[in-house]
Amino acid sequence: MRQRYEVVSIANDILIGIWFVIGSILFFGQDTVTTGTWLFLIGSVQMLIRPVIRLSRRVHLGRISSPHTESSRDF
Repeated sequence: MRQRYEVVSIANDILIGIWFVIGSILFFGQDTVTTGTWLFLIGSVQMLIRPVIRLSRRVHLGRISSPHTESSRDF
């Protein structure tokens, strides 16, 4: 179970990085600024997904096991 949430968290972080890098590159051209802005917005929304993943993990693990069976390390 822990590995699933870790993979989802890592994939989310990679996508955040991709959106911000591409958005930054698109800011170099005047005609692509709008697309770059949208990618920054997508990356920002995905940053909000991070705590949702962590909260989902805690709730899920709380329902299926005792609080001491998982490490307290969050992703």
